[in-house]
Amino acid sequence: MKLGANVIMGTILEVVQQMQETQVKAIQEASKLLEERLRQGGIIHVFGAGHSRAFGMEMCGRAGGLVPMKLVALEDIALVEGTPGINLTELERSPETAHRLMDIHQVQGEDAFIIVSNSGRNGSAVELATICRERGLPIIAVTSLQHSTNTDSRHPCGKKLYELADIVIDNCCPYGDVLLEIPNMAERTGSASSIVGGLIAQALTNEIIRLSVEHGELPPVYRSANLDGGDEHNRQIVARYAHRNITY
Repeated sequence: MKLGANVIMGTILEVVQQMQETQVKAIQEASKLLEERLRQGGIIHVFGAGHSRAFGMEMCGRAGGLVPMKLVALEDIALVEGTPGINLTELERSPETAHRLMDIHQVQGEDAFIIVSNSGRNGSAVELATICRERGLPIIAVTSLQHSTNTDSRHPCGKKLYELADIVIDNCCPYGDVLLEIPNMAERTGSASSIVGGLIAQALTNEIIRLSVEHGELPPVYRSANLDGGDEHNRQIVARYAHRNITY
């Protein structure tokens, strides 16, 4: 396959189309579950390591997004614990990381988790899902089933994220998360998971808001901080969730 801007855009759009054609039902089911948790007074924690962190940033603390969404990231360990020389790759692969993050974020029984991992194999994501199952917390997994089903788990239990989740949203990305061959090279280029993930994040956000409005609720939604009055609006609605350590 040829390289080039038009080629990669067209190829990624093919992945997007496949996701749209096959995953809308899973997105709707996940949104229903998450909206119910919000109505019960919970918040939604969104975890992604590496580039999957972008998914959490797309759902948490941005214009048009819901306030009771909390980004859970490996970097939190360095910020809260003051750990010097933090190695994000080691943290992503270690099951112990999940326990440290759960302690930092003070997760409660009415909450829910979205866990994002393209490979679904690393210790932190699998252990986080395991802890959630033990506590009865709903788990939405966003992952590549093609990649995850063709690789081994790095967790001692031998399971992968999709095997532990209540609802799985397949991002439909290929094994290795790259789409195009480079002439005369073994490596490939053109990753799609962040782009497809951003669309899934927006679809979940909008579906949750739609369901909330249907139930007669006025959902707390951020305005752009670059609009006049945006900061004032955001501070007021975030104040409702100060007890859950959501800040603006």
